[in-house]
Amino acid sequence: MFKPKSRTRLAGALGLLAFVAGCNIGPRYHAPTAPAVTAPNFKESTVNFQDTDGWKVANPQDAMIRGYWWEIFKEPELNNLEEQLNVNNQNIKISFQNYMAARAVVAEARAQYWPTITANPAWTRSKSSSNLHNSSTANTGQASTLWSAPIEASWTPDFFGKIRNQVHEAQFTAQASAADLELEKLTEQASLAQYYFEIRGQDMLQKILNDTVAADQKALDSAQGSYDSGVGDYISVVEAKATLQSARSSQMNVGLLRAQYEHAIAMLLGKVASDFSIPVKPMIYVPPAIPTGVPSQLAERRPDVAAAERTLAAANATIGIGYGAFFPQVTISATGGFQSSLLKHLFDWPSRFWSIGPSAAETIFDGGLYRAALHQYEAIYNADLATYRQTVLTAFQQVEDSLSATRIYSQQILRQQEAVNASQQFLDLEMQRYNSGVDPYVDVVTAQTTLLGNQVTLNSLQVEEMLSAVQLVQALGGGWDHSQLATPAQTAAHTANSDYTMQH
Repeated sequence: MFKPKSRTRLAGALGLLAFVAGCNIGPRYHAPTAPAVTAPNFKESTVNFQDTDGWKVANPQDAMIRGYWWEIFKEPELNNLEEQLNVNNQNIKISFQNYMAARAVVAEARAQYWPTITANPAWTRSKSSSNLHNSSTANTGQASTLWSAPIEASWTPDFFGKIRNQVHEAQFTAQASAADLELEKLTEQASLAQYYFEIRGQDMLQKILNDTVAADQKALDSAQGSYDSGVGDYISVVEAKATLQSARSSQMNVGLLRAQYEHAIAMLLGKVASDFSIPVKPMIYVPPAIPTGVPSQLAERRPDVAAAERTLAAANATIGIGYGAFFPQVTISATGGFQSSLLKHLFDWPSRFWSIGPSAAETIFDGGLYRAALHQYEAIYNADLATYRQTVLTAFQQVEDSLSATRIYSQQILRQQEAVNASQQFLDLEMQRYNSGVDPYVDVVTAQTTLLGNQVTLNSLQVEEMLSAVQLVQALGGGWDHSQLATPAQTAAHTANSDYTMQH
């Protein structure tokens, strides 16, 4: 029985132990404030350009893209390719495995909460020296056998929160890795969509050049017929041939870029380029109305912003680890087991042995090492804070750039379409004047070149408009938002061994 005074001391010691165990040394983390934005709409949104023709955004105040963002383009073939990419893209698999590795690091950090238990059974046969006559303890000149079956346990209580900060640092880093995974998905998905629309633009360009070659062939036949009948001159034939051959050269060159875009898509899908092809389908696309949401929501929608913020939280936890180095490390160790010279008596009760006791280690002088390390962690935190804010600023820049590009391209396309129509009319009139003998054929060549140039420019602008629409969706974060980010508890959740099976 404990005396009242002893019980009081024991209760006080246990209370002090519980208090110290609850300590968490280091700065409390506060999520950083993003650069302030008060505008109700993005500056380059068409909401602020109501009087202009062309592309418009959709209800930016109360809508955002959800889920599979590429479906907004209503292109079934693109939807199918994106589904294949999500399963087979190797860069996405790399990021996923990096995330799984980060989760394993969380488990490693959490393992420090528990004691370490080891078993070290052994057998030794030894003989001491016969020349130890002055020793009172040596078994002089005798051989001995020792069987032992010890079990050792050691535990380092987390009195000052060092282990907790290590766990938090690992969890926040795993969250950053999860956000990096989502960023990689968005990057690969956007690249696929851009390559797809580039291919469709090349298909349309091929059709333009095919039609041009056919028209130039008719013009050459007409010039040749006029010359053969003695009505026309030979220079007209030469000019018509030169125009036709130039168009044919451009016609052949289109296939190069298309093939390269096709090969790039094959790589994104995890397929061998030699076994992959996309059928030709010339199409003219008009980007859909893309809901942008309000500017104040942007930081919550970007996975790169989430990754930067979680990296900052991990840096804060690392500072806590640095503070923990200034406090003593207490270890409780225990050893027990059986020892015997004869195996048959190894597990007899008199063969038992044991020892138990705590130890504490504290660095008295380190030449300022721990203080310098803490300063290093604080500087890294400040750099990560600046990185976070720079990431947010970059996000706004990218959205505004894509909004202005898509809006301005759409207006330019309207003017360019008028230029194409006027060029076609110019060519038709010039052909009539040439056939009636009013103008030389060189004027027809000028009209043909003008029409082809305007058609090529129009097609290029239409492709650029679609690429800007994809870039806008990417800048807005696709269909992702911060609520989808893995929580610290989810990063620490148990994972099956099969999740880490080596692949072949």
